[in-house]
Amino acid sequence: MTSLRATTRPTGSGPGRLLVAIYGILALAATARGIYQVAIKLSEAPLAYLLSLLAGLVYCVATYALATNRRSIAWPAVLVELVGVLTVGTLSVVDVGDFPDETVWSGFGAGYGYIPLVLPFLGIWWLWSTAVRARTRRQTAAPRP
Repeated sequence: MTSLRATTRPTGSGPGRLLVAIYGILALAATARGIYQVAIKLSEAPLAYLLSLLAGLVYCVATYALATNRRSIAWPAVLVELVGVLTVGTLSVVDVGDFPDETVWSGFGAGYGYIPLVLPFLGIWWLWSTAVRARTRRQTAAPRP
């Protein structure tokens, strides 16, 4: 019996390279912004800025996991990203008081061209589709009785 990693298409191959590159750029931008906000402006909006730094760290983990085909890390990272952008996006629209300044996930990622809103859906689709293709190939290659 082969391992799951050996039977699935690597997440960092083919079109996945573009996805990893986008994640990497967003990881760099979000982490740098989060570090700046926490280091310089934390007292102005602590919740918003700590969540901004958390978003950057989540993007770093997702980038690493997708680039190295570590699905057991990628799935939770992408799902946390999805929950984060939907939750913070909603809260930032409903309760502006906690989010007086833009963060990565505020306004559903409006400051980043809504890429933070779209990216987790692309990540989920890519993780699912690369695993499905591998299962399909494995099933069609199996000898028939």
